[in-house]
Amino acid sequence: MTLALQLGIIVGYLLLALAVGLVAYRLTERTAEDFYLASRTLGTIVLLFTTFATLLSAFTFFAGPNLAFLHGPEWILVMGVMDGLIFAVLWYVIGYKQWLLGQQRGYVTLGEMLGDRFGSRRLRGLVAGVSLMWLFPYVMLQQVGAGTALEALTDGAIPYAGGAGLITLFMILYVVLAGFRGIAWTDTLQGAFMLVTTWVALLWVLAAVGGPTAATTELEATASEHLALGGAYYSPQFVLSTAITIGFGVAMFPQVNQRFFAAGSKAVLKRSFALWPVLCLLLFVPAFLLGAWARGLETGISVAEIEAGGNVLPLILAEFTPTWFAALVIAGAMAAMMSSSDSMLLSGSSYFTRDLYRPFVDATLSERREDTIARLGVVVFAVSTFLASLYNAATLFDLGNAAFSGFAQLALPVMVALYWRGTTRAGITAGILGSQAFYLASVFLPFVPGSYGGWSAGLVGMGLGLALTVGVSWLTAPAATEQRAIYFEALEAD
Repeated sequence: MTLALQLGIIVGYLLLALAVGLVAYRLTERTAEDFYLASRTLGTIVLLFTTFATLLSAFTFFAGPNLAFLHGPEWILVMGVMDGLIFAVLWYVIGYKQWLLGQQRGYVTLGEMLGDRFGSRRLRGLVAGVSLMWLFPYVMLQQVGAGTALEALTDGAIPYAGGAGLITLFMILYVVLAGFRGIAWTDTLQGAFMLVTTWVALLWVLAAVGGPTAATTELEATASEHLALGGAYYSPQFVLSTAITIGFGVAMFPQVNQRFFAAGSKAVLKRSFALWPVLCLLLFVPAFLLGAWARGLETGISVAEIEAGGNVLPLILAEFTPTWFAALVIAGAMAAMMSSSDSMLLSGSSYFTRDLYRPFVDATLSERREDTIARLGVVVFAVSTFLASLYNAATLFDLGNAAFSGFAQLALPVMVALYWRGTTRAGITAGILGSQAFYLASVFLPFVPGSYGGWSAGLVGMGLGLALTVGVSWLTAPAATEQRAIYFEALEAD
């Protein structure tokens, strides 16, 4: 009976999200721009919450609490405070200029914008290829999170592959049917739902254990080092490296970056980034505190279990809250993972069709045909990441951190191109290729260090990308096909 109740709540919630997608499908125009950007008509609340829900991933709900359980609650400082502020600033510094260009020149993807600016089909393909490469492990992360969460919640009755397969099936159905409009609507629902249920979960657990003072006392008795700021794990270099690479990486995530183009007006865009840090604190504080306090509570959760790939959040909910509520929170978390995955699949599809298929395969591709190919691309990408997730041995943090740092390598070359007229095609290409090669070597080659004096290779790679972009641009002349004057006239017209 318990298993049936858990499954009923989870599947019921996912079906509700699918129903919203079906309603949106009836209102969606059969054009690529509507499928990808909802015809650039989003208002403040929907833009804010669809961006918010897009980032409510397995990294938030499982990797974050796991880190707080293992190393202490300072993860709130990294994700809840520093990243909230960093991304809000980048939303203005990068996002506003992208929105201006999108309004005037109809861009849908980052690669499309840069390819047009520098008159380069190859640069457009490079940006798309790099983005798809790093998008793959992050979509896979959602499937890994769903599989491990359902397995833990049902005490193994639903195997890992079953949970990962369930979310994959729903996100394929949802994205193929709904497009960006349905995703944005459901994201708004899911973002609000997760804010409420996460706070209720925190209050419920605290009520069960005697309040925050009792929980903190138990944590001090079990792991007193968690109550001291910093320590061996949360060194200043680690905190700054992680906050910067995640903040800049978020701005380059395809599903987030495309939302810069989707705002209905300048006022919508500005109100949204101003409210962003508040939303981050409201969600990350309760989620990460639950993970930290769980270390001191009598739950039977061991450090070895979490280090081996287990997730603390479903385990503590199963211990201190009723079955139906634990299932409801996990259903919401899975829906949040789906709200990340669906946006990633949609953005990945747009990068493939607009930046690879259209310029390199069929330049005369019609809007209707592009719409069809985009939906097929969603299916292929989702199935591929699901199959990879069945054989993946990396932790959620490792997968997420690699993707954030990989995307972060794009950020500074893009910022330089947006603000400096002297940026050349050779310069931005060198910046992207050099930083990506350096970071990939640090991830996959054992003899290349992963950190330098405590500073992560991801942050060092960002500095290398900046130096190459500026240095090579300084030494080279712009190509004849570059649209530099037109590009900056569009930015300065505001």
